[in-house]
This record gives sequence, C-alpha cells and structure tokens, in this order.
Amino acid sequence: MAETTIEGIVIKSTGSWYTVLDPHSGRQARCRIRGVFRLRGSRTTSPVVVGDRVRAEIGEDEGDNVIVEIRPRTNYIIRRASNLSKESHIIAANIDTVYLVVTLDFPATSTEFIDRFLVTAEAYRIPAVILLNKMDLFAAPEYREIIDEFADTYRGAGYEVLEISASAGTGIDALRERMRGKTSLFSGHSGVGKSTLINALEPGLHLKTGAISGYHHKGKHTTTFSEIFPLSGGGFLIDTPGIKGFGLVDIAPEELARYFPDLFRYAAGCQYYNCTHTHEPNCAVMAAAGEGKIAESRYVSYLKMLEDDDQNGKYRK
Repeated sequence: MAETTIEGIVIKSTGSWYTVLDPHSGRQARCRIRGVFRLRGSRTTSPVVVGDRVRAEIGEDEGDNVIVEIRPRTNYIIRRASNLSKESHIIAANIDTVYLVVTLDFPATSTEFIDRFLVTAEAYRIPAVILLNKMDLFAAPEYREIIDEFADTYRGAGYEVLEISASAGTGIDALRERMRGKTSLFSGHSGVGKSTLINALEPGLHLKTGAISGYHHKGKHTTTFSEIFPLSGGGFLIDTPGIKGFGLVDIAPEELARYFPDLFRYAAGCQYYNCTHTHEPNCAVMAAAGEGKIAESRYVSYLKMLEDDDQNGKYRK
C-alpha cells in the first residue's frame, strides 16, 4: 500500500501518540512524531500539542504514521509544568478564545489563579472570557453583592464575565452561539463544573464528570489529557485537565504590568518610564490603586507575582 499524506489538526495528545483529524474528510489517524522535533532544544514537555496544524505521513500500519511538519502557530497558552520543574507545558495552540471557568465556592477559585491565567492569555495574545459557573447555587439575594463585586473587578479590568449555570442551563444557549465557528479552550480548577458545562454545550459528548470532595471542597480530576471536540454547530472546543496552579513563563518582571490592562492604562502617568509600581514617587498606578480605580485584589496579585516569580526565577524558561 502506498504511503499517503494528510493535513489536519491534532485533536488529542497522550504524550506518545497524537490523533490527527482531517477536518475536510473527517478522517482521523493516530500518529507518532518524527524524532527531529525532540532535538530542537525546546524546554516544553511536548513539541506537538492539541490545536497544532500538522502534516502527517500515513503508512501501511498505524505504527508507521508519523507527523513530519508542524505549521506555525498563531498563538498558544502555556504554563510551567510544575513548581519544581524548569520545563514549561504548552496546553494548546491556535485558539480564538480562552474561557476560564471559575466558581465563587464549591470550590472557590482564587483570584491569584485567575489573574495568573489572564496575564498569560494577555502575553500570548489570546482573548479571555471568565465564565462564572454554578450560579444556581448563589440565587439567594445575599449572594448578589459578592457576585457583583467579583464581576465588577474583572469587568473593570476589561474582561467579559458571563454568569452561567451548567446544571440549570442559564446562559448556555448564548455561550454556544458565540462559540460557533471558533476554536474555544476551556480551563479551570478541578471541580468548577467544566465537564458538566461542556456536556451542556454539546450533549453528545457525554464527558465524565466528577464529584466534589466534601472535606476539602475541591474537585477530582476527570480529564487527563487535553482534547479537541468538533462542535455540531461548527468550530472546536478544547477541553483541558483541571489545574491547581498557573506558573508564568517567559514574562520578565519589567513587562508584567503591561499584561494587567487595568494597571497598564495608568502606567503612562508614572514619573519614571521603568516604574515597577511598587515604591516609586509619583507612581500613577499606585495612586489609582489607592483611590480604588484599580481593584485591590488585582494590585495585590501583581505584587505577589513580582515577589514570588522574580525570587524563584519562574518568569523565564
């Protein structure tokens, strides 16, 4: 049988094998990667990720299928592989929008995690939207102030915050419509209802969902590898494993503020062009934070990222 070639999108990666989908024919092929891709000095955990557009040579046997070319990426989302690792992990590539699924409780998503994720999306030029999930659990009037404070913080920073409930179906139809024809990535802590949300958006997928630990109020991982699912209405949805932390990669301390839109809009008013917004006189960012024009939690996240990542050398690969 003669060898053939297909061009398509990597829709699943298990570390050793990559499933390539030809979006025109619907054909799928499990492939390995050519060894040369592992020898380029990359310090990422894998040279090929879901969302990559590739060319693969298809052999007579499945074991002969090989990815031979990776097309240039328009963007990608990346994080440090672990707190102790010097490697980075590219979660997915060629993304139109990242949707960060968060919850106010059951379990609560920390603002520092949210801010680290948003900084990375800004740095790699990916539009980000916050999905405030499980709103059915916060229907009582006493929760409204908490919800509004959270939403105002991030809307004030320049982000869309969509209040949704995967269980009750709130906001699902509108979200499905805005994803039509796009490549959308969903991320968030374990337990925020991501799999339930994806099942609500695309019921035919039947993704496995996990229970919440009653003791720790944390979710259990139900997704092991990132995977892309074609949407019945057009477009693709990238499901990612639940993540606990989000270490920054290749963001220099002096560049950090530009990836906080709410801080950066005031930075031009600082007396010093290289102002760190931590102690300098006549700092417009510090003044705006003191006047409540920048949310306190956002400014605290900025300071913590400067302190933690600069000390531990986590900004750079």
